[in-house]
Amino acid sequence: MSFNSPFPDVEIPNLSVYDYLFGSIADADLQKPALIDGTSGAVTTYQALIGQINGIAGALAARGLELGDVVGLHSPNVPAFASVLHGILRAGGTATTINALYTAEDIAKQLTGSGAKFLFTVSPLYPQAKAAAEKVGIADDHIIVLDGVDGHPSLKDLLTQGATAPDVSFDPATQVAVLPYSSGTTGVPKGVILTHRNLVANVAQMEPRVGINADDGVLAVLPFFHIYGLTVLLNIALKLRARLVTMPKFDLVEFLRIIQDNKLTYLFIAPPVAVALAKHPLIDQYDLSSVHTVFSGAAPLDEELGKAVATRLGARIRQGYGMSELSPVSHAIPFDRDDMPLSSVGLPLANTVNKLVDPESGEEIDLPAEGRSKPGELWVKGPNVMLGYLNNPAATSDTLDEDGYLHTGDIAVVDSEGVVFIVDRLKELIKYKGYQVPPAELEALLLTHPEIADAAVIGVLDDEGEEVPKAFVVLQANATIDEDGVMAFVSERVSPHKKVRKVEFIETVPKSAAGKILRKDLRAAESAK
Repeated sequence: MSFNSPFPDVEIPNLSVYDYLFGSIADADLQKPALIDGTSGAVTTYQALIGQINGIAGALAARGLELGDVVGLHSPNVPAFASVLHGILRAGGTATTINALYTAEDIAKQLTGSGAKFLFTVSPLYPQAKAAAEKVGIADDHIIVLDGVDGHPSLKDLLTQGATAPDVSFDPATQVAVLPYSSGTTGVPKGVILTHRNLVANVAQMEPRVGINADDGVLAVLPFFHIYGLTVLLNIALKLRARLVTMPKFDLVEFLRIIQDNKLTYLFIAPPVAVALAKHPLIDQYDLSSVHTVFSGAAPLDEELGKAVATRLGARIRQGYGMSELSPVSHAIPFDRDDMPLSSVGLPLANTVNKLVDPESGEEIDLPAEGRSKPGELWVKGPNVMLGYLNNPAATSDTLDEDGYLHTGDIAVVDSEGVVFIVDRLKELIKYKGYQVPPAELEALLLTHPEIADAAVIGVLDDEGEEVPKAFVVLQANATIDEDGVMAFVSERVSPHKKVRKVEFIETVPKSAAGKILRKDLRAAESAK
């Protein structure tokens, strides 16, 4: 049976993203800091941001951007990212955000797939951006290098052009705002079609749950080019008139310095950062007392790890769930629910309906009268669900059904109050002698060992052709535990079928920019042996 969000529906205005975020800004907020460059300390006020957005929109329109044209945005987290993103949308364009770590070949694939006509980048990423643009035929005058490179327009050039933002009209429910590409952890990356209504809806759905207000300082280290960073950090913070402090890449010392010096109050992180916050000795050398909330997403956060972070920082810890196809958030532990298990992803957001479906029988799983339900694939329906995958009707029909439910590919259980717990990904469950073994459960357990800094688990074949769990382990400095010790540690704490049966020590666990473990990379390396 389906189950609704326990929260009353929120109003979703029929507005563009620009009008929703900035259309009704109060005069008193215009001089507040909107974005602060964490490296340089340069401040962009809300008034300056809106001026830049309109200037970029006008310049793009004057240079030939038409309604619905796609623009590539290839940049780390810098304040100008916000100006450019919203300038593209303000002009009626569609932004396809590109991973700052991509190679020229990867960039070219996304530019080709999305049909981009312009490309924004920055000078440190220029060589690969330029090579990709040449490969797909984007002219030099349509490659904008924010901080300037000879032969191309810069952000300053666009802003001093003095062009007026165009008067565009479109239906927010059908006008494509952004085309992020799914991370590819389970296959070839696909363009996710998200409309203005999708993005507006997700901000409206999340606003009552996150507990951010205009006095908060929010750290923006998770990448804006990922939908988590774009919606949850950038758009929600701007809508609530908080100040965002940007970091172009993660560095623990700089991360801690920026929190301390800017007295930041709210951190959005992925689990790898939680590991550092819980275990790294450097944490004690900085004053992080201003932080009142840490919100984790993008990958499962272990409850014990979350509690360790909460104890060390004296802050509340919350977790949410989502995916690019959900704009991205569908579930969250509300900021005011200290009683909710941190092992959960919280409650379904307002305006959504959920189902759990047995992946083998196709039968719907009932909400339990008490305790937790049987596991099933999580299906979600709501105004934040994507329109589909770009030029990929087969993948769209595999993921979106006729009733509007998005089949997430994640296995979950639900309790009698509607609290959802993610078990693992459907495609990543290890099948050992017919039993299902969730890698995330074993990874979370491994991280509780004081000598283990990080871990990942995949299924590999043993000598008899049976799939067994193999752990890839990153050790803490001066650790003495060996392979047998790792296996014994797990064996003492899990059912027999969940035992780790192989161990390999590695330098780092491969992860996406959003913090997801790239198990496909580990599987590829394993198969190449």
